[in-house]
Amino acid sequence: MELLPMELRYYMLRNGWANAERIVKDQEPEDFRPVVKLFCPWTGATWLLTELQPDDPDIAYGLCDLGTGCPELGQVSIMELKAVHGPGGLTVERDPCFRADKTLSAYAAEANTKGRVEA
Repeated sequence: MELLPMELRYYMLRNGWANAERIVKDQEPEDFRPVVKLFCPWTGATWLLTELQPDDPDIAYGLCDLGTGCPELGQVSIMELKAVHGPGGLTVERDPCFRADKTLSAYAAEANTKGRVEA
């Protein structure tokens, strides 16, 4: 399964461009709903991603939880996620059933309270 198919890349780039424009205008970035949920099936790692950087579409922004009890907002390289391999050849996967029901900051607040992403 493709980690980030073109349709999701489109939405994430659109969000990235929107926030880049807001930052240039000294406005607060928009608090988007996550577009995609990625997870590591052999660990507790989860990523809820909202946007791609327009000048480097390999870099995504979102809520990153490596399964250590300290989820945080930040950036992650899509190429690095694609390169991760676990036992039996497992790879990072996309949850095709994920539909965000709240904004990224709401997921982050919940994750900081619970010590993990629940989505």
